Amino acid sequence: MNQEENNFCPVNKIALICTCIVGFQLSRMLFRFLYDSFLAPAFKINAVNIKETGTWAVVTGATDGIGKAYAEVLAQKGLNVVLISRTKLKLDDVAKELGEKYKVEFRTLVADFTDTEHIYHEIDKQLNGMDIGVLINNVGMSYTHPEFFLDVKDKDTFFPNLINCNIYSVTNMCKIVMPGMVERRKGVVINISSSAAQIPNPLLTVYAASKAYVVKFSEDLAAEYSKFGITVQCLLPGYVATNMSKIRSSTWMAPSPLTYVKEAIKTVGIKERTTGYYPHTLLITVVKGLDYISPKLSRWLIFRTMSNIRKRALKRATQ
Repeated sequence: MNQEENNFCPVNKIALICTCIVGFQLSRMLFRFLYDSFLAPAFKINAVNIKETGTWAVVTGATDGIGKAYAEVLAQKGLNVVLISRTKLKLDDVAKELGEKYKVEFRTLVADFTDTEHIYHEIDKQLNGMDIGVLINNVGMSYTHPEFFLDVKDKDTFFPNLINCNIYSVTNMCKIVMPGMVERRKGVVINISSSAAQIPNPLLTVYAASKAYVVKFSEDLAAEYSKFGITVQCLLPGYVATNMSKIRSSTWMAPSPLTYVKEAIKTVGIKERTTGYYPHTLLITVVKGLDYISPKLSRWLIFRTMSNIRKRALKRATQ
């Protein structure tokens, strides 16, 4: 076989085709990332005009972190806001603070979302008849520190509370608010999940599983109700400097809640499922890539990281 024949042998053709396919897929992924993270938000391609969805927004878990930041950003856009959380004093403080800063109306509702027996009837009654254009299902709870499933303190109480707060709240708030959106043929529902739902998360097992429910629920809800003019988005943030994450100082990778929300809200209507913040997207992409190459290695690295966090937390607790 001469050199020219060798260049066109079947093996070389297959190798060339495979290289082209891989190159195309990598180029497609890069373009998609750039489009979703920068181009579409910058030019507001398919973006939803939040102000036109209704006169009120409802935010759960509204006194701290991402919930409070959403309340502020929505007020800045001119929406009145219903703040829902479990502590009346904090609710009143946030309502007063944001009310003085933005000339919109704030209402407060006290609700402990670990309680599934009584709160939803009262929430339904209080929200009945309101022109609600935006629902932010932000309320949630996590472990105090990474821990083995069987070693979680007071797990017989803690696990049901976590499931009620992270799963039942999202389901029931959608059930309460969405009928009005369907009737008006417009609305935005943003369900806050977590990057923990996308990647291995040993030592936060029940938390990560509860957030995976939010992802699946949101995806199928979006498919069901897009024809009614309702945008359902699932947000999967990485670390944000909040009380829940116990990160005190914001960084590029762990932004302040307000920085995070200002970026995330630009993706409404553009992405149904997103981290909302491109550094978090980069991080998740790297972890997923590592998991694709070697699942054992990725899980070992995350397990080791979580174990170190656990050790430091237990050491602080004994001091």
